[in-house]
Amino acid sequence: MRIILYLCEDFDTTTMIEKIQKLIEEVGALQAKNADEVEALRIKYLSKKGELNALMADFRLVPADMKKEVGMRINELKTLALDKINSLREAVQVAETAGDDVDLTRTPYPVRLGTRHPLTLVRNEIVDIFSRLGFTLAEGPEVEDDWHVYSSMNFADDHPARDMQDTFFVEAHPDIILRSHTSSVQARVMERQQPPIRVICPGRVYRNEAISARAHCFFHQVEGLYIDKNVSFADLKQVLLLFAQEMFGSDTKIRLRPSYFPFTEPSAEMDVSCTICGGKGCSMCKGAGWLEILGCGMVDPAVLEANGIDSTQYTGYAFGMGIERIANLKYQVKDLRLFSENDVRFLDEFESA
Repeated sequence: MRIILYLCEDFDTTTMIEKIQKLIEEVGALQAKNADEVEALRIKYLSKKGELNALMADFRLVPADMKKEVGMRINELKTLALDKINSLREAVQVAETAGDDVDLTRTPYPVRLGTRHPLTLVRNEIVDIFSRLGFTLAEGPEVEDDWHVYSSMNFADDHPARDMQDTFFVEAHPDIILRSHTSSVQARVMERQQPPIRVICPGRVYRNEAISARAHCFFHQVEGLYIDKNVSFADLKQVLLLFAQEMFGSDTKIRLRPSYFPFTEPSAEMDVSCTICGGKGCSMCKGAGWLEILGCGMVDPAVLEANGIDSTQYTGYAFGMGIERIANLKYQVKDLRLFSENDVRFLDEFESA
């Protein structure tokens, strides 16, 4: 104990402080050209056998009344050395990559490319076909009011589609619903624009149905509307024939069967010759050789009048189809649920589409 006290009393604290100050100045002026030089500096100053550890070994000999001052200077040196070496390391890394065409904000390589969803592919193809036929794109809100979805489309107050079994109603506002078809977009176009009107309306729709391989509570539609003077059913048939041949091939045939829709009169459902078997009969068309793809008809005069268009001057046609239905035929997908499950294995099948 007496030897240690003797050493502490004779220890030259001034010399140690001068040494620390010299090291502070030395560290502040450090330079490095590459990673190896940076590592050499780290070893010299911060390793177990480095300058900083040597000072810490001598620190135990500093008299008690000087320990605070010397300790503060050692801490200052340590902080400076750490910051300096880290900054030199970063500068070297930047310099080494400066000549490379590397975007440092990108995710690590390899970057996996995504694919368009099959429904998006089909939607874009449908819109493109009708765009070339003179139709313009129109879109509207998915949360709608009863007027634009039903009343303006000539649905009676007691029509089954208004029932909770088919429509999602907003509980706090019974007049607000999730649209069950994109005809609401047609109503919004008609109320703000006078003929000629020629629009295509794609979008997501909602119906209160049990989810299965053949049905879902939400799906996607594309509806078309053309209103002008002297529009006839023959015009509708020709447009739909051109669409079917563009979508499924030039050999595709169509047939129109009488049907009923509240917003069209006369109304029809359109079938196309089966694209799988060429009309000979298969499991896809259930042996009939035909596949139903859409509903259509001449716009009911009551719809025109409800939306502020003079039915004595103008006529028009409308049609609507499910995008999932077209995708089923085009890609032979038999389970509708695959379109909304986001299974990467399924989506990867459309990588080249």
